[in-house]
Amino acid sequence: MNNDKFLQLENIEKTFFLSGGKEYKAVVDVNVNIKKNEIVSIIGHSGCGKSTLLNMIAGLDSQTKGNIILNNKEITGPGPERAVVFQNHSLLPWLTVYQNIELAVKKVMPHLSSKDLKERVEHFVSMVNLDHAKDKYPSGISGGMKQRVGIARALSIKPDVLLMDEPFGALDSLTRANLQEHLMRIQQNVQNTVIIITHDIDEAVLLSDRVIMMTNGPEATIGEILKVDIPRPRDRVVLQSDKEYIRCREAILDFLYKKFAKEHE
Repeated sequence: MNNDKFLQLENIEKTFFLSGGKEYKAVVDVNVNIKKNEIVSIIGHSGCGKSTLLNMIAGLDSQTKGNIILNNKEITGPGPERAVVFQNHSLLPWLTVYQNIELAVKKVMPHLSSKDLKERVEHFVSMVNLDHAKDKYPSGISGGMKQRVGIARALSIKPDVLLMDEPFGALDSLTRANLQEHLMRIQQNVQNTVIIITHDIDEAVLLSDRVIMMTNGPEATIGEILKVDIPRPRDRVVLQSDKEYIRCREAILDFLYKKFAKEHE
């Protein structure tokens, strides 16, 4: 398998059929190859089809035209090789941190022995530093901790692709920074492909190997793809004065606020 073509989006178009026979073309002519173990951010103004693309890759919605191919297999619906983390953590409130992760593992890996199941769940609880909170319910932990549970739950099923729809968008800046650090550390350990929807330019540059910049909708498409040539591990403090970081940040600002400025978000 060509690792440069691990996930392929070929001629993707999504049309929503509205009442009265009207149509809304959300995205058109989307073509991109995403590599194995790559972190890619998708950024653009509201209504540019970011979440629409993510939902199609997740198999939660189907494209009107084109093909989405993962590891040489066409995506036709949801599957355990793809896991999604939404802005809303979606934890089950009647289950503890441990039980929320355990439920996901049981569903995808029913063959595991009790011992292996316990070891796997505890491993991912530890990976997001939540050993002290594993017996707490979602109502008893902070928003940042809930998101860490969501990430641990998604990773526990060993997906090839982790899809994140503005996962840190509802959090305060310090919590957000902390979770970004967690994600970078975890991805280096797990080595899977990560696709992140974000509105945050600094987040996109900090986390990503490439940033996909979307034109405005309707009929949004990929305007530019920016390569972020910064070695890992990355230090956010050091990066503030890094020439490549500044170049990438300015390139995204130029795209969003000059080439495709949008007066009203």
